[in-house]
Amino acid sequence: MKKILIFLLALLPLVAIQAKPNKQTVVLYCDLHCQGCCDKIMKNIAFEKGVKDIQFDMEQQAVTVTYDADKTDVPTLQKAFAKIGKPATTRQPESAEHADHNHHEGHPHAHAEHPQK
Repeated sequence: MKKILIFLLALLPLVAIQAKPNKQTVVLYCDLHCQGCCDKIMKNIAFEKGVKDIQFDMEQQAVTVTYDADKTDVPTLQKAFAKIGKPATTRQPESAEHADHNHHEGHPHAHAEHPQK
């Protein structure tokens, strides 16, 4: 009996390792107009099976979702976003791509607060 108990205790760490979630992260892009949009996503998507964490970047219109890949996947997450009226894509919208770039780089121009001499 004692040997069986020791054997079972020895197997316990192996079971814990196998139960570890297969964490993946995806950045989904959708319209985020205000904090209410983020709240709506958080209220609904956070409870989708496998979702572990949600982070928002309103400037980039991006939602970073960390999830257990054994329980859900990107298409399922996208369906959940669409269901709440926030269609999401893995591709960054063109307007957000250009938000980081200075379109006037290399072109002389004057600003009202810094007039050229």
